[in-house]
Amino acid sequence: MAKNQLQVLNALDVAKTQWYHFTAIVIAGMGFFTDAYDLFCISLVTKLLGRIYYHSPGDAKPGTLPPNVSAAVNGVAFCGTLAGQLFFGWLGDKMGRKRVYGMTLMLMVICSVASGLSFGHEAKGVIATLCFFRFWLGFGIGGDYPLSATIMSEYANKKTRGAFIAAVFAMQGFGILTGGIFAIIISASFKAAFPSPTYEIDPVGSTVPQADFVWRIILMFGALPAALTYYWRMKMPETARYTALVAKNAKKAAADMSKVLQVDIEAEQEKVESIQRQGKDFGLFTKQFLRRHGLHLLGTTSTWFLLDIAFYSQNLFQKDIFSAIGWIPAAKTMSALEEVYKIARAQTLIALCSTVPGYWFTVALIDKMGRFAIQLMGFFFMTVFMFALAIPYNHWTHKENRIGFVVMYSLTFFFANFGPNATTFVVPAEIFPARLRSTCHGISAAAGKAGAIVGAFGFLYAAQSQDKSKVDKGYPTGIGVKNSLIVLGVVNFLGMLFTFLVPESKGKSLEEMSGENEEEESPSEESRQQARTVPV
Repeated sequence: MAKNQLQVLNALDVAKTQWYHFTAIVIAGMGFFTDAYDLFCISLVTKLLGRIYYHSPGDAKPGTLPPNVSAAVNGVAFCGTLAGQLFFGWLGDKMGRKRVYGMTLMLMVICSVASGLSFGHEAKGVIATLCFFRFWLGFGIGGDYPLSATIMSEYANKKTRGAFIAAVFAMQGFGILTGGIFAIIISASFKAAFPSPTYEIDPVGSTVPQADFVWRIILMFGALPAALTYYWRMKMPETARYTALVAKNAKKAAADMSKVLQVDIEAEQEKVESIQRQGKDFGLFTKQFLRRHGLHLLGTTSTWFLLDIAFYSQNLFQKDIFSAIGWIPAAKTMSALEEVYKIARAQTLIALCSTVPGYWFTVALIDKMGRFAIQLMGFFFMTVFMFALAIPYNHWTHKENRIGFVVMYSLTFFFANFGPNATTFVVPAEIFPARLRSTCHGISAAAGKAGAIVGAFGFLYAAQSQDKSKVDKGYPTGIGVKNSLIVLGVVNFLGMLFTFLVPESKGKSLEEMSGENEEEESPSEESRQQARTVPV
């Protein structure tokens, strides 16, 4: 047990669940709502963009985005997110969680609105503008990952901390769901107001000019929930753990938390200074960090990387998998707005039946089962269901078996969310020292986004048919959906193995996990000196 626990941190650890916990979940969670909405709504509008801007007169099929454009539109926000996670993660430890939190939100709001605007009416101008603003949108979203997780973990009590951090992340489910529902409403409204024939009957008339507004409205709506929480984000006090352990201001930490918890807390400045004198302020690139947390960081980065390869390739390309098994009709048998409507409907159904429940199962059980058990179980079932889809893949393509395919596919999503998708977010916010917590969470999350980029770009090419005549225009032949699913099954299995590097943090205080206020046996003067002179 930690011997030097500050009274203010102990008060947070043992606090009963109160109103401020729920306001913190909503304030931090709205960022994730917007994150998920923005990252996933792009997959709803890519087919519409292809029809509007890449229509070839006389072609038997509607226009689609060329491979390089499709990869850019789908992947550019991920590149921004990766950069944002590293930059804002580091900044959150340098400047404080609260000061950086407002910056990320404003960036998200401005870029959400701007991504729906475009220069000119030519494909090149529209796509270039879209990609530019989606990169910076991703940059803001990236900052939200380490900051939201760190703020929630530092505010929570130790008994229900896992559930609170998971609840922030679970707002993603509602973001995905809202993206689908909003796209259904907008596409259905425009379809009713501007009826149009199918592509087969009238290739030009099937895409009404007003369809250009549909994708813009869908993208811009993502700014609204983030904008609504800006005021409340600015009102939140800095976390006591940052103020006391990093900024070394025990008086302010005690004053801030006295207001929040509505109890009197003593400022213990001398205790803060004694913790500092122990020489535990080692940086990220030191032997002490490597010895104490090196394997932990390898565990959190590798599991998040492997999970996101599978998770994002599945999620971004749901519509392609649905089309491949015939759940969404051939593009030429629909008008442009009907296609948006049907893709949105399919995605919303998956979100409602598997994605959202999976998140909340984690919230309910993470502090009972523990992080390790949930992550291991999730990876195990994802592996099982992936292979169950992949090996008899031809069986699933027959019309009478399609419902079975969708059920199995939904279960892989359920166990991703009641499993590693939530736990890989929770654990890095709990096991590292306060002065490096945001940075290490940012590094872990950035590894995840690198996996998402591999999944999104790799799957785009890999899932193409091996038969040249069935390949989408502009793509080389791939390994086919069946072999792609087998590869994803292997990736999930590797995730299960790397889970063994991640420690269990259930029921322990943050300082217990990071060893911040334990007395070290007898650290040598030399190691103390090194810890001070090699900052992050």
